[in-house]
Amino acid sequence: MPEAIDNPRLILGLKLRALRAERGLTLQETAARAGLSISYLSEIEKGRKYPKPERLLGLAEAFGIPFDDLVSLQVDTELGPLKRALSSPFLREFPFRLFGFDREDLFALMNADPVRAGAFLKTFLEIARSYDLSVEQFLLAALRAYQEMHHNHFAELEEAAAAFREEAGLDEIPVDPAALRSRLEERHGYRVDVEALAREPALASLRSVFRQEPGPTLFVNGQLLPSQQAFVLAREIGYRRLDLESRAITSSWIQVESFDQVLNHFRASYFAGAVLLPRDPLVGDLAAFLATDRWSPAALVDLMERYDSTPETFFTRLTQLLPEELGLEEIFFLRFTARRGSDRLHLTKVLNLSQVPVPHGVGPAEHYCRRWPGTALLHPPLEGGASPSRPTVQAQRSFFLDQEEEFLVLATVRPLALQPDGSSSVSLGFRLDRRARRRIRFWDDPAIPRLDVGLTCERCPLPPEVCAERVAAPRIRAQAERQREMLAALSDFLRRGNGSG
Repeated sequence: MPEAIDNPRLILGLKLRALRAERGLTLQETAARAGLSISYLSEIEKGRKYPKPERLLGLAEAFGIPFDDLVSLQVDTELGPLKRALSSPFLREFPFRLFGFDREDLFALMNADPVRAGAFLKTFLEIARSYDLSVEQFLLAALRAYQEMHHNHFAELEEAAAAFREEAGLDEIPVDPAALRSRLEERHGYRVDVEALAREPALASLRSVFRQEPGPTLFVNGQLLPSQQAFVLAREIGYRRLDLESRAITSSWIQVESFDQVLNHFRASYFAGAVLLPRDPLVGDLAAFLATDRWSPAALVDLMERYDSTPETFFTRLTQLLPEELGLEEIFFLRFTARRGSDRLHLTKVLNLSQVPVPHGVGPAEHYCRRWPGTALLHPPLEGGASPSRPTVQAQRSFFLDQEEEFLVLATVRPLALQPDGSSSVSLGFRLDRRARRRIRFWDDPAIPRLDVGLTCERCPLPPEVCAERVAAPRIRAQAERQREMLAALSDFLRRGNGSG
């Protein structure tokens, strides 16, 4: 479990830094008074060291305070906000070491001025609460940052998946789900149940449930498509092959307990994608697909069907291979969902490897632009009767007005297997830089429409006569325009001095 701020080292560091600042003492002066080296005292203040009782006594005497006051876990009122902020689940769970530093490094930075640091963190956490940001969302954001740092490519996971395919003799494409099930049952002692979960109304939306005792049992929702069941089985093998112990017991998420669970779920899922869509043949197929002069929706669907892959798994796998293998680094992935009878679209997954802030989380009162292909395909949601197994595909050149950047976006939509009244769209966007225009031969196919797009209707500059897809007035843009006009008028007023013409 992550270390709590109640750890005596961190509390002591806070107190010593505050006492030294209060008395106007330098680190050297304090060290001399307490009989400590400057470096050792610095480590104590940073929360990295906790001295022996005799040295604590020397520190208490150096500041002229009782020993019990120094070692108490209580802090003064001024330091209270920092202690409470660092005790929040957001920072307790954050995976600092994943980004190359320790929790104590953050503490040391903030210890330079703990009162202001406490006010800053308190403000940050209040903003998170105002936007109803959960710890799960916070940890998933950390995971996305970690993926982006590595261009979403992890060589060790690719190698682990390739080694498993070779060892298991999985030469065919697509992979037979029965072979994965047999592997779990025979090699890892699993019992796989594909019936019980679908019979539980309250759990019918879950894809899988894992139970360890009395023996490992994987409950797979039998309503999933065969390709989705194969992914669940391959991911479970990933947990075993990668020795990932900390895990959530359900998929989709019900509750996230730690970042280790989030990271291990990602690693096992990456392994599964690499098993089902092996790197070498897929890279060859992708290169051939992108090298064609004309855009063909059928060719993209055929490619997904060759690997018996859902659009989400397929596009996710592309984000892992395109930057590293084909040099297409400026890409993004979006997943939207919608329900029949509602005009609300929900952005449920995003990974942005481009340098452009493409559609992302916005306030609940805003409506995502319906001109991006991923949102256009969902509005209105698909009616019942459409096939979940063969998606609708669309391509578009989207000129993002907010950023003045152009993307080639490939999007698909299909009904959700476990939510009969819902649909899902996934989009893969390529920033049309020089490299993309060379690699993707069909980027300028006249059959691909080009549209101006925005972030949300409330922020969009397009007039109603240009955008027939608008579902809400541009109130946020109008408010910003009024503010700009007022600032311009104020500047002019002050320039004239006395207000006269």
